[in-house]
Amino acid sequence: MNLRAFAEGLSLYVDQGGFVMMPLVVATLVLWYTIGYRYLTLRRGSPRSVRVLIERYEAGSTRKPTGIIDGAVVRGLSVARRPHAHLRRVLDDAFADYDRELKTGRTIIVSIVAAAPLTGLLGTVTGMIETFESLGDMSLFSQSGGIAGGISQALFTTQMGLAVAVPGVVIGKLLDRRQHRIEDELQKLKNILCAESGRLSLPGAAA
Repeated sequence: MNLRAFAEGLSLYVDQGGFVMMPLVVATLVLWYTIGYRYLTLRRGSPRSVRVLIERYEAGSTRKPTGIIDGAVVRGLSVARRPHAHLRRVLDDAFADYDRELKTGRTIIVSIVAAAPLTGLLGTVTGMIETFESLGDMSLFSQSGGIAGGISQALFTTQMGLAVAVPGVVIGKLLDRRQHRIEDELQKLKNILCAESGRLSLPGAAA
């Protein structure tokens, strides 16, 4: 199937679903773009444990951070090597941008997943109204589609709403689990750095 045939098929599909189909198509594009962006954002980095990463970077590893945990270890060590009366608060401030980054896109995904079935339901109701109006007029076919057109519109919009929402729910939950794992590791990193701050801040510890 060439691109032109695909575009024509998509246009026909959208036309059959009525006025709510275009918002659902736009929501689909926004949803998958946001999912992709969130997936790339939630990169942990090295698969090694937090404690091992601390030991490696403390020993002078020059490996460039490739994810959130790697970067947090480097930043956390830099902070912990300087004496602070309230290290936990300082680390909270230092990791604040990581906390924001972990939540990027989540609200958009949740909103689209919640709104898509309702939008599909609106199209379903609209299609059923057309169906009943056609029944009242006893018109099987009309310029707007009649009974067949109303039922078709109702089914298309229901299908589209579910097609947007179901994958969004599943993948969104998987990304949320990844987010929570990284958040737990950030808390573990803070606990380790606070527990070992005295040793890290000793002269020569940064060598």
